[in-house]
Amino acid sequence: MLKICQKPLPQTLLSYIAFRIAFRETFESLSLHKRCLSGEFVPYGYLCEVPFLREVAPAVQLDLIASTWHKHLSREIHQADLVEESVIYAACELSARLIEKEPESVVRLLSGGPLDMSFPLDSYLARELRLLYLELPNDGDFLLVSQFLDLDPEDAIDQKLQMGIDITRLGPMFDVLGRWHAAPGMSGHLKGLLTEVEITRVATILRVPCLA
Repeated sequence: MLKICQKPLPQTLLSYIAFRIAFRETFESLSLHKRCLSGEFVPYGYLCEVPFLREVAPAVQLDLIASTWHKHLSREIHQADLVEESVIYAACELSARLIEKEPESVVRLLSGGPLDMSFPLDSYLARELRLLYLELPNDGDFLLVSQFLDLDPEDAIDQKLQMGIDITRLGPMFDVLGRWHAAPGMSGHLKGLLTEVEITRVATILRVPCLA
């Protein structure tokens, strides 16, 4: 169970939809990028929904959604850090936007998964996906962090304190920017989100052990 503040992220089909769409859309983009290495790199992946984290390596984005999903399904209680809050927000927002603008892509991303999805891809579903995150008791601090990047460190600290941001929670946000590869245990965190065949393909592309 994954908690934001003291409220758990609901274990419903909505979380499955958001996480699966975000994971597969980012993975498809990564696979395409690996085949087309020429040209200037442009940040991509679901975490582009969070300005501060848009430069996170796509393989790491996939690892983060896998670990967040794993904690979400766990029987143990896990308190979400700012990165995990970012993952949930970004997955919900990206999925809602794709449902509104590219429903045919959503059908492809959801198809063939562990759960058989059959429901209307409409504005109501997009709204429910956004509410999945917005109804959780959070302050959205991860969306504010990018405002301080151009400030002097001391001024940035003062601004954060004035805005009520807990600077002790910012460490993980900076840590993921310095990572470039998925963790070895990533594939073991994807059960319930991807099929075994899909997990094997992900492990092959990302060059991590397949633990499915």
